[in-house]
Amino acid sequence: MGRIKKKGEAGNAKNYITRTQAVKKLQISLPDFRKLCIWKGIFPREPRNKKKVSKSVTASTTFYYAKDIQYLLHEPLLQKFREQKALEKKISRALGRGDVGDAQRLEGNAARPEKTGKPRYTLNHVIRERYPTFVDALRDLDDCLSMLFLFANLPSTSTVPAKMIARCERLCLEFQHYLIVSQSLRKSFLSIKGIYYQANIQGEDILWLVPYKFNQRIVGDVDFRIMGTFVEFYMTLLGFVNFRLYTSVGLKYPPKFDQTKDDQAAELGAFKLEGSHVTAASPPAQVTNGEPKTGPDPKMQAAVNQLIKQMKEEEVNGAAKDAETAAETQGDQEEQPTDAIDKFEPVAPGGDVLPQPSYSETDSNNLFANCTVFLSRETPRQPIEFILRAFGCKRIGWDSVLGEGAYTTDERDPSITHQIVDRPVVQAAMEETGDGEDNQTSQKLAPNQRMPGRIYVQPQWVWDSVNDGELKRPDQYAPGAQLPPHLSPFVQKTQGAYDPTLPLEEQEPEDEALEDSDEEADGDDLSVKQIEGAAEGMDIASDDEDENEKDGDDESFGGFSENEDDAGDKDQADEEDDEEEAERQHQQELEAELTGKLVKRADSSKNPQAKAKAEARKKLAQQAREEAEELERQKGMLSKKKRKLFEQMQYTNNKKSSEDKALRAKRRKLEKEKEKANKAKSKA
Repeated sequence: MGRIKKKGEAGNAKNYITRTQAVKKLQISLPDFRKLCIWKGIFPREPRNKKKVSKSVTASTTFYYAKDIQYLLHEPLLQKFREQKALEKKISRALGRGDVGDAQRLEGNAARPEKTGKPRYTLNHVIRERYPTFVDALRDLDDCLSMLFLFANLPSTSTVPAKMIARCERLCLEFQHYLIVSQSLRKSFLSIKGIYYQANIQGEDILWLVPYKFNQRIVGDVDFRIMGTFVEFYMTLLGFVNFRLYTSVGLKYPPKFDQTKDDQAAELGAFKLEGSHVTAASPPAQVTNGEPKTGPDPKMQAAVNQLIKQMKEEEVNGAAKDAETAAETQGDQEEQPTDAIDKFEPVAPGGDVLPQPSYSETDSNNLFANCTVFLSRETPRQPIEFILRAFGCKRIGWDSVLGEGAYTTDERDPSITHQIVDRPVVQAAMEETGDGEDNQTSQKLAPNQRMPGRIYVQPQWVWDSVNDGELKRPDQYAPGAQLPPHLSPFVQKTQGAYDPTLPLEEQEPEDEALEDSDEEADGDDLSVKQIEGAAEGMDIASDDEDENEKDGDDESFGGFSENEDDAGDKDQADEEDDEEEAERQHQQELEAELTGKLVKRADSSKNPQAKAKAEARKKLAQQAREEAEELERQKGMLSKKKRKLFEQMQYTNNKKSSEDKALRAKRRKLEKEKEKANKAKSKA
């Protein structure tokens, strides 16, 4: 007979444990348990059947895997938490007894990070456990950077201490310095939430969000204790990552930090990067008898020089011979190998467009290398400086009110090639003496004065140039100009979706094109009615007079041959019928507008353009009907499970197509309004 299993000792009842049971088992407080779970990466689990796990379970009961809690029993941080808890109890007992000296002694022995600067514990071993390889740490760096950049811009409060903010800001600036040195930044995008950045580090794409430099308002419905636990873990993680990245490019970590410059808002300029003493490129010095050699052996050096001379002569002779043979065989060779890179083009029309390979990215990485940029005082200095330096710009100046670390603070410097301004061109009020208030780029220049030979652009020029990999035309980003749309570089183009970069005619379907043409025709008719509606007392020529005039014209004409006369008479008769029909319809519309009666539409069979549109609509409707019938037949062949899945896919596709249709309609409306405004401007 087998062993009898007791209820609650096997299955789900043994695999899961509640949070209350876990806290009692670990003998720590609930806040410390939350910290430990966040740092170790342990999450609550949801069993399939809660009643099998525990009879007294409620909807708010939280479960964990029993193996995860067993794993936490061996965590060294548990001992630190218990020591801290025991110390606090001793201090409270001493104060309860009135023994103030004993309480001060115990408090002096305690680790107080806010006073001594020594941490109570370190998370180094946790980082090594959770990220066994460096690539694993890079893949988890997105949330880390977003959280640290957020806390670096927060004001200091009781829940967010100033030391934590300073530590976050320093780690973020160190990471930005690595991106500048390694030129790893790829794209950036200005959004409502903040500024998105994307970098490629050792083949891994990292995307993070940086908030704008506004005055942040701390609200009470955010639990900063939980966020502070994440920040504490992320600060340790980014410290490890920065150390590895700096050593990989031969730099010392941490870099030298100048507190005086940082107090003067230098930010990136407060750090001084230094190379490591021992690098792979520098060979060790040769030592002989304890003393390094001061120079090479003269005999050996002479032999090396003679060998180099012979090699140069052979290269010159070989190059001349190769040139002669190449000139002789040039006509015989039809196909010669080239260094061109293959292009991946879609085989079928409408296929996916693959990203094309390039020789190297050094050109785009040094996009602003030949530019000397000056930032006006109204522009956001921090993000523009970071992007310009990451793409090769070495000379960046700004107004002295923006902080230290500028290449120049003189706006009149003749070496400046580009100036970034973010103000509209407003005429300053000039006094009789010639002095006026300056609302332009700098107070050092006269009102509305521009330096000759300098390019003035708006800040969006920097982002669009970086995303497109080339310097954009500065006239499109001139001060006061209407900027082109700033599109996200992270959106991948899909076939059939709305693309704002393409013309509207290339991506709208036939039914939308027909509706658009009908709306334009209706708009033209309405405008004609509005213009001619005021002509009540004007005489309108009758059809008989027009026919007499046309007959008179026909009689005055000499004539061609008989066949040509017959064909010409037919064409002329058709044209006359169309003109007569149009005039008759127009006359009816004018009379109906005066009397207030309805107008009967002309028969579309007599109007070739309307007839063609009607036939096109019928054809499209028939085609849609046939496609729907074919789709229903195909759905009938599917199983019930696959049919439901297909209907969900159809619902998603229809939703996307409706969104694309709304975007196309909005763009069509804007283009029409712009066209009307241009026409009105040209008439004026």
